[in-house]
This record gives sequence, structure tokens and C-alpha cells, in this order.
Amino acid sequence: MFAYVGSRTTRERNARGEGISVFDVQSDGRLEQIQIFSGGPANPSYLALNRLGDRLYATHGDQQEASSFMVQANGRLELLNTVRFTGKNPVHLALDAQERWLVVSVHLAGKVIVLPILADGRLGEVHASARTFGDPGPHRIEQPFAKPHFNLFDPSGRFVIVPDKGVDRVFSFRFDDGELRPAQQPYTQAREGAGPRTAVFHPVGRHAYVVNELDSTITSYAFDDASGMLTPTSIFSTLSSNFTGNNRAAGIQINRDGTRLYASNRGNDSIALFQLDASGVPHFLETIPSGGRTPRFFTLSPDEKTLYALNEGSDSIVAFSVDPDSGRLSLTNQVTSCGSPVCMVFNHSER
Repeated sequence: MFAYVGSRTTRERNARGEGISVFDVQSDGRLEQIQIFSGGPANPSYLALNRLGDRLYATHGDQQEASSFMVQANGRLELLNTVRFTGKNPVHLALDAQERWLVVSVHLAGKVIVLPILADGRLGEVHASARTFGDPGPHRIEQPFAKPHFNLFDPSGRFVIVPDKGVDRVFSFRFDDGELRPAQQPYTQAREGAGPRTAVFHPVGRHAYVVNELDSTITSYAFDDASGMLTPTSIFSTLSSNFTGNNRAAGIQINRDGTRLYASNRGNDSIALFQLDASGVPHFLETIPSGGRTPRFFTLSPDEKTLYALNEGSDSIVAFSVDPDSGRLSLTNQVTSCGSPVCMVFNHSER
């Protein structure tokens, strides 16, 4: 199995990354580096793999580009092409269910764009786009205008959910053959100053969970898969009650059976663990130090035996073992050096 890690690379980001790092994942969870691909545009940050595992796609943070790569049988990458579009700082991407389209959130342009996947896996020019909108939130620095930060397909593949940090809204778009159209209820208003950032669906699709960056909370939403409507049902902190410092919540992930929810904290520098009851309601269990600074991203391994925390501020990927019964994390001695890591995806396909 191979793992691909995107990194920030520019001086403006105070970054120390060199490109996309390729690792051979060992049976015990250790990461052995086999390549750093540094030949493309700057900041190859967020990544997406196709199901076959022979194509990797990347957005280039703070830039105006997305790229397509060929994945060779030995795991190494070869650049296929890069497309440029209007609007700065693409921050997230997702393939549709048929892998014919790539949806990208362009953070500083207030829009979501759709790029076609060509027959050879290359990216085509922008096919469609949709705007997010609304009154700016109260944060004088982080909320000057609409700033979509994530785009997530629902389990049916018919809707795209887009948290917008700038206007405190979570948008819902119907997706049909490369077109994005507002759902019956185009958006749900979040708490003022929350700063919705990232999202995940419960495996059965009845609930969605959105990390709110600016107030370090998670909002649970009931999801109507017929209309795409999101209805908020509860909100809860990603922090323990005795933490009194500054914090920005970042990533979120749920395990396969929908019993455990994890989120990351930057400032508290921790991974928060929640138990989900039978109705999908989260219950806070604990926060675990991430083993470094600024865990912008984290992920469970495909077998869910290991959680990797990507500590952007301390240039490290720290591995935790996951208890199969409780979901609790235990620090291992596996720490991998990696400059400014911000995303990690796994390739466990057999070709």
C-alpha cells in the first residue's frame, strides 16, 4: 500500500515542504519514503485518488491550478497536466461517483468549480461553477466575504455539501452530469462566527457533521437525501472544558461503522474523540495531544488500525494505534519527518 502526502511549499506560507511525498506503508504502519515529486506548481496540498489507484489529483493552495498525475505500478508519480482557472486558493477537491468530474472549492473566489476528467485521466478546462454567498461573518480577519472551504458528495452522489467559512453557511448543491444547481434549500445558516470548514457524512447518510473552525465546535445535521436539505440538530465543542487558550478546529473523520468521530484542533494541538450513539448523536470522550504542532489534517488508515496526525507546524506525521473497541488513540514510536504536511491519501488498490 502507498500513501501520498501533499505539502505547502512557498515562503509566503512559511512552508518547508518540497512537493508530494510518496510513502510505502509497512504492515506495522511505518512510512518509508520512495519519492518526493517536486516538479509541478507550488503548494500541491489537497489530494484525491481514483478508485483504480492509477490517477492522483491535486489542488495547489494559494495558486490558481489543479493537476493530474499518473500513478505508476511502483507507486511513483508522473505529472499528466495542470489546468489554470480564475480565482485564487483552491482548497479542496472531490471526484464524483462515476469519476468523470472533479469538484474544487476555490476559497478566495467564493465559488465551487467543476473540471472534466478526460479519457486519459487528464483534467479539462472548467465546465461549470457555482457561487456561495451571504453576509460576511463577524470575524474581522477571517470572514471578509464568502470563502468555501470544502466540497463533499453525499453517499448517493447526487448532492455536494459546501461549508463556507466566510458567511457562516453550509450550502447544498444538486449535482447532475457535471452541473451544480442549488438544492431545494440552498443553504443552512450556521451559528454566527462559527466558520464552517470541513464535513463528513455518517456511513448511512442520515447525518452530516461539520467542523466549525472559528469557534472550535462541530454541528450535527440531519440530512434529507431526497431534497439535500440540512437541518441542524446539535452543536458541541472539540475541546475539553479545561482548555482556555486560542484554537482553530480543522479536520474531521468518521470510522466505517459510524460509532466514532474524530476532529483536529490547532492551538490545543490535539485530536478529539467522540462516541456516536445509535441515533448518530456525538458524545465527547477526550482530546489526545497530536504529537506536534498544528494538526491541519489527520486520517485513519484503510484498516482503521492507525491514525496519522499531520502536524504542519512541526513537519511531522505521527502515528497512533486505534483501539478496535473504544476507538481511543495510543501514541506509537512512529514519527515520520515531512515538511509542512497538509493532506494524506492511501492507495491500496491492486492493479
